[in-house]
Amino acid sequence: MFETAELGRSVDKKDYEKAVPKLRMDLLRVQNELFQKKPFQVLVLIMGVDGAGKGETVNILHEWMDPRYLEANAFGPLSDEERERPDFWRFWRALPPKGKIGILFGSWYTRPIIQRVYGEIKNADLEEALVRINAFEKELLDDGALILKFWFHLGKKAQKKRLKSLEKDPQHRWRVTAEEWKHFKLYDKFYKVCTRVLRETSAGDAPWTIIEGADPRYRYLTVGRHILERVSKRLKEHAKGAATSGGHPALASGTKGRRQPTILNTLDLTQTVEKKKYEKELEELQGRLNLLSRRASAQQVSSSLVFEGWDAAGKGGAIRRVTAALDARHYRVIPIAAPTDEEKSQHYLWRFWRHLPRAGRVTIYDRSWYGRVLVERVEGYAREDEWMRAYQEINAFEEQLARHNIVVLKFWLHIAKDEQLRRFKLREATSYKQYKITQEDYRNRSRWEAYELAVNEMVERTSTEYAPWHLIEANDKHHARLKILRVYCAALEKALKR
Repeated sequence: MFETAELGRSVDKKDYEKAVPKLRMDLLRVQNELFQKKPFQVLVLIMGVDGAGKGETVNILHEWMDPRYLEANAFGPLSDEERERPDFWRFWRALPPKGKIGILFGSWYTRPIIQRVYGEIKNADLEEALVRINAFEKELLDDGALILKFWFHLGKKAQKKRLKSLEKDPQHRWRVTAEEWKHFKLYDKFYKVCTRVLRETSAGDAPWTIIEGADPRYRYLTVGRHILERVSKRLKEHAKGAATSGGHPALASGTKGRRQPTILNTLDLTQTVEKKKYEKELEELQGRLNLLSRRASAQQVSSSLVFEGWDAAGKGGAIRRVTAALDARHYRVIPIAAPTDEEKSQHYLWRFWRHLPRAGRVTIYDRSWYGRVLVERVEGYAREDEWMRAYQEINAFEEQLARHNIVVLKFWLHIAKDEQLRRFKLREATSYKQYKITQEDYRNRSRWEAYELAVNEMVERTSTEYAPWHLIEANDKHHARLKILRVYCAALEKALKR
C-alpha cells in the first residue's frame, strides 16, 4: 500500500514559491464561503509515521488559513477524565461546528494501532475497534461531514535519516525522543498493522490519502491542494443540491389508515398503590438506592438514566424521587429542550456525548437522544432517512456506554389519553404548575396515534440486552415511581456483582 509513497517526489523552491500565494488565496476564499454558508463541517485527520512532517504540516495550515475558521486538537495520552468515559468521548468533544475546519493531530486510529503493535490487544480486538471506527465515521458522514484523512509516510531508511537529521539540528532536536526511536525499532510491525488499518477503513466517502513525507514543499502543497479540491467540490455539490431540493419538507408520519395496535396497548394502566403502602416502600427503596449508589461510586460504576414519556406523564416527579436518594455531588439532571444554535451546528448526538458522567457519577436525562425518532420524526423536523438511521446510531452509542461499565436505563412513562387531559386541566388550575402547560401540549394530543406508532418502533428497534426499555404504567404516580426505583436498584445490584 505504501510503495507509491516512496518514489522520491519533490517540488523545487521556485515552483513552490510560485504556487503558494494562489493556493493560500483559494484556501481563504473557500474557508470564508464554508463559514458563511455553514453547510457542513470538515475534519482533517493528520496521521502517519514519526518524522514524516505531520507537525510541520499542521503549522503550515495554520499559517495559510484563517485561524478564526480553523480548530486544531492534538491527542496525546488519555487524561484521568478521558479514561473515565467511553473511548470516543474525547473526539466528540473536539468536533468542529458546521462551517469550520477541524484539524485532528492524532485521532481515533492512534490508540488501536499502538496497542496492537505493542501486543496489548489481539487481532480480533483490533478488528472490533476498526468496526467501531467505521461506524463512527459513517455517523458523521451521514450527517454531512467531510472527512479528509492524511497518512504521512516515510520508508524505513528515509525515516532513520530524518530522525538523525532532526537530532543534529539544535532547533529541532526536541522533536526526537526515546519514544520515536522505540517506534523506529518496531517499524516493520507498524508497517504491517497500519497497512491493515488503512485498507479496512479507506471508505469511498472517507478514503485515506497517503502523503510522501520526505520533501516538505511537496507535502505542504499536496495537502493544501487536496483540502482545497475536496472542500470546493463539496460546496458546489451542496449548492446544487440546495437549488434542486426545494427545502427540507416534513414527511408524513405513516399514521394514515386503520389504527394499529402497539406495545403500549398491552400495559395495564389500572395498577395502583395505596398512599400508606407507597410511603413505606418509597422510604425503603430510597434507602436501598442510597446504599447501592454509594457502592457504585466507590467501585466507579456510572449510570445514565433516560426518562421519556407523554407530556404530564410524571417524568419530573419520578426523577425527584430518584435524586432524593442520591448524593447531590454525584448526579446531574439534564433537561432536554429544542437544540440551541450551537447544538444545531453539530451531529444530534454531540450534545449528549458532552454530558456523559465521570466514573461513579449519575446523569439523568429528562428527555433524550430519542427525540430524533419521536418528536423530530412525527413533527417532520428530520427526514425519513435521518430518523431511520438513528436507530442504529443510538444502539451503537448506548453499546459504547455499556462497554464502559455505565448502567444504561431507559424509562417510558405511559398514561392514558384521558388521564393526560385530566392532568392538563389540573395544571391550569394550580398557580405554581401553570408554567408547565402550553398550547403546544394540546396540539401534540392531536398526533397521539402518530406518537404511539413512533414509540412502538422505538422500543422494537432499540430495546437491547445492554440497554432495554422499561415501560412504566404511570396512570398512578405512586406505582410508577416505585417501579422505577425497583428497576434502578436491581440494575445497580447486577452491575456491582459484575
